[in-house]
Amino acid sequence: MEKPLFLYALCGSQRKASTNRRLLEALRDNAPAGVTIEISELIGELPIFNPDREGEKTPAIVKAFAAKIGAADGIIVACPEYAHGLPGGLKNALDWLVSRDEVPFKPVMIAHASHRGDFALEQLTEVLRTMSFALVDGAFFRLPLLGKSDDALAAALAESTISGPLVSALVKFCAAINIPKT
Repeated sequence: MEKPLFLYALCGSQRKASTNRRLLEALRDNAPAGVTIEISELIGELPIFNPDREGEKTPAIVKAFAAKIGAADGIIVACPEYAHGLPGGLKNALDWLVSRDEVPFKPVMIAHASHRGDFALEQLTEVLRTMSFALVDGAFFRLPLLGKSDDALAAALAESTISGPLVSALVKFCAAINIPKT
């Protein structure tokens, strides 16, 4: 029997109505039995990263964010592209984790809610690999939602759930996490 999994999702967009958030919500709402996905609400509240505030001076909210990362069996990141780059809030959140123990070899899945955004995806992949996250490439999931009306967006998410690619990517990610470590 596979163990229950806790996945922590990071949304690069802080807009409540963002397509990346909707994609993460669809993953959360269609997660297989035994899989819990929590979407982080902390990213937009983190102070700007400053190495002088690490160690004993680490802000409580940063400690809470790092604890969620540490407790998670895996991380899901959904990220838009802003001016050919990563959104500042997401990059800031990742910067707070660079010198911490919660990250190395933590499995990560990238979900993308646009037909474009390859610059941000390249940067995100590079940053996550540099930080020693374990990218599960077979679990990458892209669903073009950008620019769709609410009805079309809901229909695309429903179709992806029914036809399986959304759930399939999540199942692949969970399977990679559940592979016994030797």
